[in-house]
Amino acid sequence: MGDTPILELRGIEKRFPGVIALRDMSFAVRKGSVHVICGENGAGKSTLMKIVSGVYQPDGGEIFVNGEKVAIDSPVTARRLKISMVTQELNYIPEITVAQSLFLGDEPKTRFGSIDWKKVCADAKALLEREGLHYCPDTKLKDLSVSDLQMLEIMKAVSREANIIIFDEPTSAITSKEVDVLFKKINELRAKGAGIVYISHRFEELYRIADDISVIRDGSHVATRPAGEIDIDTIIQMMVGRKLDNVYPHKPARELGATALEVEALGDGERFSNVSFHVRKGEIIGLAGLMGAGRTEVVRTVFGLDPYTAGEIRVHGKPVRIRSVQDAIRLKIAMLSEDRKRYGIVPMRSITENTGLVSLEKFFKRGHRNAKTEKRLIDGVSKRMRVNAPNLNTQIGLLSGGNQQKVMLAKWMLCGSDVLILDEPTRGIDVGAKFEIYKIVFELAQEGRAVIVISSELPELIAICDRIYVMANGRISGELQEPEFSQEGIMRLATIGGDDN
Repeated sequence: MGDTPILELRGIEKRFPGVIALRDMSFAVRKGSVHVICGENGAGKSTLMKIVSGVYQPDGGEIFVNGEKVAIDSPVTARRLKISMVTQELNYIPEITVAQSLFLGDEPKTRFGSIDWKKVCADAKALLEREGLHYCPDTKLKDLSVSDLQMLEIMKAVSREANIIIFDEPTSAITSKEVDVLFKKINELRAKGAGIVYISHRFEELYRIADDISVIRDGSHVATRPAGEIDIDTIIQMMVGRKLDNVYPHKPARELGATALEVEALGDGERFSNVSFHVRKGEIIGLAGLMGAGRTEVVRTVFGLDPYTAGEIRVHGKPVRIRSVQDAIRLKIAMLSEDRKRYGIVPMRSITENTGLVSLEKFFKRGHRNAKTEKRLIDGVSKRMRVNAPNLNTQIGLLSGGNQQKVMLAKWMLCGSDVLILDEPTRGIDVGAKFEIYKIVFELAQEGRAVIVISSELPELIAICDRIYVMANGRISGELQEPEFSQEGIMRLATIGGDDN
């Protein structure tokens, strides 16, 4: 594999207003190896990789590619250096097609200098077939699922014949079968001598592919070890700076109240049908199932994002008709989307603006904004949700995934929601931040709020839920009470009538 690292970082530093994101960061990636980076959200992992891929410019330090010092001043330069990256947050233009996305910024030209759209379509079709992805090149990205979008990003990165490929949480939104496809591709790239940088919070994945593991904390390098010489407990202790005895907090006892939300025989005529479930005040229920089972589609409908053609929804025992998100909000129903960048946050706006987005009437009187009231209320709810940021004027897009989720929870707490739908609430969030999110969810349930959690992580559902409904092929295939919880039992119900193809 050679002694010269394919990628080496020396003393990298990066500062944002009020934040030192990276300080004296150094590590090297060997040719033909997979180098895993571990660290809590906010530790600096994504910032570091954005520097390598040319999105950010470092304030100090040096970067070497194949032993030569380089200045990566843009993503175009990174691409020229054969560096490619699959980002954690999905960056896509909803209105363009699959084919346009695959060749965005690298479109083939005709002899007259215009884009050769016929070749774009033909090349996209050939690439999709070669990689075993059965998407139509003309399909718009807005019509694809999060899983589909993630697989397209992965394919786009590996198809550019890069020698250095960065994967930032690539499996957070894809199925187990797609994970196997990805790992097969990574092994092929490693065998060809590529250097792979892999960021993930799913520890069970790391040892399937890792050659070396680096841990970073608070923007600094803690340690780099061969994968065979470091265990998960040591990694967690290095990440959080303390021993974390339990991944999940103790589930507190709660007094359950009357039924807050009830769904009966709900259907949309296409993706799900005859779906019935209920959740009581103070209760946490889970929706489990394989990718494509219909979980997200059902809760989107309950929240007014999509229409339903059959069934009934009752809130606090009264039949209601939810035709829009505004209807849901008026009924004090809230939802955290699995795609927080597209449906949850406004990245370029501040914490204050994002938190107050659905509660503007609290700050305005006769057309005038009361800044004092706004600051008092948002400061209070942000502290309660334990949002960690330099100040409330910080752009939410600069926060870690865990803190973005806390801001979204603060938004819904500020407007007084009492039914919370949490779709993959800990996707792409590290073990320490997950612990905090779970504690907040327990606290909200103790206050009498009804909580619905969708998660692809079965241990998560088992640890925090009181009951679990399992979906398969657009229907509820079973309901489990807490004493009956097991991963095997959930998977058995999830595979009734089909799989996650």
